[in-house]
Amino acid sequence: MNEGIENVKNIQKKRENRQIVNSMNEKLKRVFISIIVPILFLCIWTIAAKKIDNPIILPHISQVLDNFRHATNDFIGLGSIPKNILVSLVRVLLGYVIGVIIALPLGILMGYKENISLLFSTFINIFRPVPALGWVPLILAWFGVASLATLFKIPYGPKQVFFDNFKFAMIFIIGIGTFFPVVSGAAFGVKNVPNTLIESAKVLGASNKDIFFKILLPGAGPNIVNGLRGGLGSAWGCLVAAEMLPGSLSGVGYMITHAYELARTDLVITGIICIGLVGALLDYIFILVERKHFVWVSRR
Repeated sequence: MNEGIENVKNIQKKRENRQIVNSMNEKLKRVFISIIVPILFLCIWTIAAKKIDNPIILPHISQVLDNFRHATNDFIGLGSIPKNILVSLVRVLLGYVIGVIIALPLGILMGYKENISLLFSTFINIFRPVPALGWVPLILAWFGVASLATLFKIPYGPKQVFFDNFKFAMIFIIGIGTFFPVVSGAAFGVKNVPNTLIESAKVLGASNKDIFFKILLPGAGPNIVNGLRGGLGSAWGCLVAAEMLPGSLSGVGYMITHAYELARTDLVITGIICIGLVGALLDYIFILVERKHFVWVSRR
């Protein structure tokens, strides 16, 4: 009897070990597949840089890596890489928050009320295809080089220099990039909540308030969260356009354009990599927040 129980335990243990090994092999396989293209890209870059032998056209990988190794140095008079990333992040978050504050309630109302949807849909669809750069002349005419320092009338000094980095024109462009994905996600999510859920709630005596807060919003949650995530990606994507505006003297986008003017292609590529890595990190943080606070959204 004891021997039979022992055999069953051994079989279970072997099965568990096999499952662990299979799981590890699967993870290793996924990691291996995911790095194939980046490795090929780096190989092509190395070969092409040697063939071209012109750092203005295509610098060697070692030059770009050297920029990252000395990230805290002052690059072309614009400060360190972390400092420029921080300024860019604050700009993006300001524009993103403002865009969400406007777009999210409007999108929910458009999904909830047909008349509001009819009122705003055509207007929004006209301006949705306009790229961020298309707004630049109009935004400059509206805001000029006014900034948060102008708004709060901060006297000249270190604080004024810092707050002058956050110009209304830049924040507006980033806010526009945020607006359209968020408003679309919210409106689509609310409109596509199954009618059976709403009708069932009405039959059970739910009030309009209960239906709105306990049926529509949770039901639209996945699309709302995806819209917020898309809005954050779009806001970060508008960064270079925003930082090309007059009056910008810092930020990763400005560092890229200024490095190009000085023929520092290695610094241009460094800035591009920074934008890509920070954008991917922001997206990953959003995924973690989804998994922790919006369990019904995460199906990964």
